Amino acid sequence: MPSLPLRSLGKMRKMRRRIAEAHRLVIKVGSALVTDNGAGLAQGAIAEWARQIALLRAEGREIALVSSGAIAAGMQRLGMATRPQAMHELQAAAAVGQMGLAQTYETCFSEHGLVTAQVLLTHEDLADRGRYLNARSTLLTLLNFGVVPIINENDTVVTDEIKFGDNDTLGALVANLIEADALIILTDQSGLFSADPRSDSTARLINEGRADDLSYEAMAGGTGSGIAKGGMITKVRAAQRAARSGAHTLIANGREADALLRLAHGEEVGTLLYATATPLAARKQWLADHLQLAGSLHLDAGAVRALQDGRSLLPIGVIAVDGEFERGAAVACRSPEGKEVARGLANYSASEARRIAGRATSEIKAILGYLDEDVLVHRDNMVLL
Repeated sequence: MPSLPLRSLGKMRKMRRRIAEAHRLVIKVGSALVTDNGAGLAQGAIAEWARQIALLRAEGREIALVSSGAIAAGMQRLGMATRPQAMHELQAAAAVGQMGLAQTYETCFSEHGLVTAQVLLTHEDLADRGRYLNARSTLLTLLNFGVVPIINENDTVVTDEIKFGDNDTLGALVANLIEADALIILTDQSGLFSADPRSDSTARLINEGRADDLSYEAMAGGTGSGIAKGGMITKVRAAQRAARSGAHTLIANGREADALLRLAHGEEVGTLLYATATPLAARKQWLADHLQLAGSLHLDAGAVRALQDGRSLLPIGVIAVDGEFERGAAVACRSPEGKEVARGLANYSASEARRIAGRATSEIKAILGYLDEDVLVHRDNMVLL
């Protein structure tokens, strides 16, 4: 499908036009699509996505593909009827399934003269600043070489405590990591509806809306299937996360004909949740993307107002400290009601923070015997939520 002519672009809604003009895309495909609802790798569907991505690459677009399906493919190969609960069984299924998944993508893309690369990530890869930058550099270099990275969570080594949780979240994190213009999530649903269309005949498709509109979470509801880990709620939250770096999110049915091409060319397919805020600076984006935090600092109302006014967190505004963490760890800053209002890098360990909580900066040296920093969390190492 050729690029849309300029007169067609002019007729589009403003936000759909931005998608048509997008240069760098992250495409996420779900387990139900990749494995034909658990029946085995859907080679026909994968071949079709490869064809469409090849056409987008020919237009000069850069594409990173986040693919689910390793565990589901492994389940099918191992004869598992339902998703296992034991971590070692999930990891074994992922190890088996990843082999076939990578081979299928390599075969399908090579038919169009495209080179692929397998990139397996864990939360620790993105939580550590050095590894985060390394992952970013690798992915950007692959895109510069014209390679299509095939990205998945490294399910063979992760545990529940350090998982991304679902590949919708991973897709959003990758969009932030490489500063993509848009995140396209292909699923087995037509998009986000005002209610569950399977049980409510009055449900209407949300064509377009703001990614930060929290009312969409209530509309999404529910959870994934026995094959898929997420559900519409994870896609809505992924859109919120992707919007932090300015990426717009499209949610559409991957089984529709030419879905990727139609979405990328600005056609009104599925749901567009668009970003409105100014993209966060790279370091603060990294902080915002932490999925697991080492602890929490509970603040009084005055400290919350100070943070919202752009100031650093002083010890005197801290009323309690949760968790055990070292200096430099990423921690949550919570309001008196327990809501996370910011997160940042702590200048003192948890034990030290407890000792100086509620005390004036001038008292830190006398209490601890030394003074490293006069603030508990500096505003340069903090992001408001």
